[in-house]
Amino acid sequence: MKRIIVLLLVLGALAFAGLQAREYSRSRDTQMFGTLLNRVDTPQQVIALTLDDGPTPRHTYTLLDILMAEDVTATFYLTGREVTANPDAARAIMQMGHEIGNHSWDHPRMVLITPRAVRSQLSRTDDAIRAIGYEGVLHFRPPYGRKLVVLPWVLDQQDRTTVMWSVEPETDLGFDAPPEDLAAHVINTAQSGDIVLLHGMYSGNDSTRAALPLIIQGLRNRGFEFVTVSDLMALR
Repeated sequence: MKRIIVLLLVLGALAFAGLQAREYSRSRDTQMFGTLLNRVDTPQQVIALTLDDGPTPRHTYTLLDILMAEDVTATFYLTGREVTANPDAARAIMQMGHEIGNHSWDHPRMVLITPRAVRSQLSRTDDAIRAIGYEGVLHFRPPYGRKLVVLPWVLDQQDRTTVMWSVEPETDLGFDAPPEDLAAHVINTAQSGDIVLLHGMYSGNDSTRAALPLIIQGLRNRGFEFVTVSDLMALR
């Protein structure tokens, strides 16, 4: 009986530790090694719009058209596999003056992963982005925002910043929330120095694409200017 009780206690402790590790891996403002950025404390009325995943051959251009019409520069976190598959779309992002970041090769959950696998994800994506002619600094955004021990350690060894976010309307409301609700969530909660996480390059992101001009107009009405993540980092 005592052995069963001990076993149950051990299993319970392991389960609790696993839950704690899972929650820690999702933290937007904490990691074990290196530099993490999810926002910047600044009195300037600036905000960074970031767009994850892709590029895709169709919806990337829709986003670029919106950003061009609104005269906004954003930061795109792209996967190496899709940059390689859609180099013209990736090149269009660069040519329109947007910042590009590394979002891994094929978007895995990079929690239980070896240092060698992390380095491969990083370097293959770096190579794909450099192949289109991009010369800017390549900050890294973890797929799903997940990181635990190995990923931050490798990023720290490479002197790379982990870029997270402070406003995430799609997570809070759902990807299929009405565009007006997504926009209102960002407009009403945003503060100076925030980083907004958005998607938009896939067919399931219709609401986000429709919300983007509303978000821009609403934030601009509040007095915000739009900057890249690197511009935001320079204000620290």
